[in-house]
Amino acid sequence: MSDPTFQVQKIPYDRSMLRPRILHIGFGAFAKAHVMVYHDEALRLDPTDWGVVAARLNSGADELTLLDQAGGVFTVGEMSDDDIMLREIGSVIRTLHPKRDGTSALLAQIADPDMSVITLTITEKGYCLANGRLDLNNPGIEQDLAASGDPATAIGIIARGLHLRKTAGLAGLTVLSCDNLPSNGRLCRQAILDFADRLDPELAAWVDAECRFPSSMVDRITPAMTDQSQQKLETALGRPDPNGILCEPFRQWVIEDSFAGDRPAWNLAGAQFVAEVAPFEEMKLRLLNGTHSFLAYLGALAGKETISDCMADPVFQTAAKRLMLEEQAPTLDVPAGIDVSSYGDALIERFSNTALRHKTTQIASDGSQKLPQRLLAPIRQHLEANRAWPLAALAVAGWMHYCRGKSETGEFLPVNDPLAARIAEFATQSDGPEYVSNMLTLTAVFETEVVGSQDFTSRIHAAYAQLETDGVVKSLSTLS
Repeated sequence: MSDPTFQVQKIPYDRSMLRPRILHIGFGAFAKAHVMVYHDEALRLDPTDWGVVAARLNSGADELTLLDQAGGVFTVGEMSDDDIMLREIGSVIRTLHPKRDGTSALLAQIADPDMSVITLTITEKGYCLANGRLDLNNPGIEQDLAASGDPATAIGIIARGLHLRKTAGLAGLTVLSCDNLPSNGRLCRQAILDFADRLDPELAAWVDAECRFPSSMVDRITPAMTDQSQQKLETALGRPDPNGILCEPFRQWVIEDSFAGDRPAWNLAGAQFVAEVAPFEEMKLRLLNGTHSFLAYLGALAGKETISDCMADPVFQTAAKRLMLEEQAPTLDVPAGIDVSSYGDALIERFSNTALRHKTTQIASDGSQKLPQRLLAPIRQHLEANRAWPLAALAVAGWMHYCRGKSETGEFLPVNDPLAARIAEFATQSDGPEYVSNMLTLTAVFETEVVGSQDFTSRIHAAYAQLETDGVVKSLSTLS
């Protein structure tokens, strides 16, 4: 252990007062850097008994054990180009993992009388959705509904945990989705109601009446930790922290003010409780996340390792700003008081943060789940309004090229996606127009109505061919 090279903000509140009031499922990098920071800041400003139980369902059992050994305390480092602000986070009082503790421990935690809120960061695929409803053909959901034993999906675990609460005569809970899904609260509610209805219609009626599922918009760029970033944190901290995380300084959280009971004082830490989240949600999904996906696929194809590498190239930076302002912004109902051009400038500045090293291949994962809300929903509006969308077309075509698993120079690109096996079949069987046509049959990605548009299909085919012929940089240059 050595002296820290940066000052660390220590925990000022009495952690012994904390009780298990919040269960967070999906305790990964983003949860640590976002939800836990807001909660810790609220406790610093107004110490209460709102403690957090941190859970993961699949990987990460060893990380949780290490967190337990550290007393539940971990470090968040907020990085700018030449500085790191370090803070200890002390709101976690217990960790749970089904492989270590048994699923019954998770169900019992949901049924704990002290529990008030479940927060979720389980990614888009964790909700097991198909066309806005629970996908009853999802293997995990099929297994959870068929088995009398332990559920494995987040939806199954929450539904069965709520069943225990109902049976015990306890009050309902607030289930708060913190994932990048439009109307995430409504979709989370629908998935749990669909599961509960199959399990016990009386449970579904109870959940509908007693539980709340507010939507929320979350924003903080949080790259996955690498050996390099772990070393950077260790140097700054003066010791290793296996659960530490590095992120950007910016953070935002907009939450629908609809809770089943008490709510944490996250507003003290800067969270906004509002009546309607959708305008904030769509602005972030389309301007930030949509542009992130645009840069991820086209940047990775062009050999750009990180988003800041893309921003260092004037062609990419100009194209990103044009996508935001000329193609994504016209599809938005912009919240009052927001200047879109200034918001776009701020995003470019955030994307340019060289300290983050946010890898294009990380952002490129799960494209089949992300494209519909980030790029295809705006494209549908352009089709209806007869507007041009050349950069969005390049982004979709770029995703298709990326899914072939090689950059323009032949470098390997990882295709991490729920539809990876089917996409790999298409990539093996064909290329060019036939491959594009096959990709457009993915109904989980492309709505039938959109694919039925000759304008849409011809533009995607043309964009794919342009990337094939001219490459990424030349294709972007002609549009920028």
